[in-house]
Amino acid sequence: MPNNALPLVISAPEPRTLELVFTPQQLARLKTNYRVVETTPDGVARLPADVLAEARYIVGQPPISPETLEALKALRCVFNVETNLLNNMPYDTLFARGIHVVTTGLVFAEPVAELGLAMALNLARDIVDADLAFRQGKELWGGDGNQSARLLSGADVGIIGFGDLGRALNRLLSGFRTRAKVFDPWLPPSILIDNGVQPASLDEVLSSSDYVFVVASVTSENQGFLGADAFAKMRKGAAFILLSRAGVVDFSALMAAVKSGHIVAASDVFPEEPLASDHPVRTLPGFLRSAHRAGALDIAFKRMGDMVLEDMELIDRGLPPLRSKRAERETVSRMRSRPVDKN
Repeated sequence: MPNNALPLVISAPEPRTLELVFTPQQLARLKTNYRVVETTPDGVARLPADVLAEARYIVGQPPISPETLEALKALRCVFNVETNLLNNMPYDTLFARGIHVVTTGLVFAEPVAELGLAMALNLARDIVDADLAFRQGKELWGGDGNQSARLLSGADVGIIGFGDLGRALNRLLSGFRTRAKVFDPWLPPSILIDNGVQPASLDEVLSSSDYVFVVASVTSENQGFLGADAFAKMRKGAAFILLSRAGVVDFSALMAAVKSGHIVAASDVFPEEPLASDHPVRTLPGFLRSAHRAGALDIAFKRMGDMVLEDMELIDRGLPPLRSKRAERETVSRMRSRPVDKN
């Protein structure tokens, strides 16, 4: 087939790159089966009219105005490899035209869940601080080093949010025989029960859990919804583990709850990233910190490429995408996560 007869793909995956998302073999396959026009997110609207008119797919989450969308006459799917569904395109019009918007965020579920499990175990057994004490010759031996230690096995666990990440986390925790309660107002109780967890209110999750995992996306309704009142309802000494986005938490209230000794906490995400060098959370005892690195594994990024290629091939055959997660018309415009600027 002549190159100019191949379906056209606009590539604008910033801050990702095609080399990050695709293995060399996958990238060769992409460029064998499609014409790829690379640009920046802001450059999409400035592409020649014939390129826009022929584009079947967009890889990335570039801003798309109604005027640009009108020019994208052959568009079938936007593959969001940035993975945050941003409010930067006319979703109603996309859906009305039968254009799919999909995200490859599923690839991050297992890596983030594994780090969340590691954080919980560290908070339970004080692994990091014990190691630092050992390096300084201040280690405590035997039971003396376990004054605040506890088991994760058999513990009461609360999970706030039960999307792909929540489900991956629950699968890991099942090996520890935990008793899990879940709060997710976007899911019916039967889905939670089918996944072996108990549906619960937010207050029940907070007040009855030894470990609370927050894996909820930021939406227009839940920004900062976990504040001082929420932390006060938690069991004294309970662990609060934040894995999704800092926007769902009143971060100052979280630090105050840890500083008071009421709870301990861990977070992979922060209100500003990178965090200021003098931010008080950097030196807060009882707070375990990770620099938004939970999902950023090369193996996860490369799984994106496989998902994109398989779904492109399905759509080429007149079938719906099945590997990536489709944005829903009822919820996509309510997402409020900030875009990432570092892979």
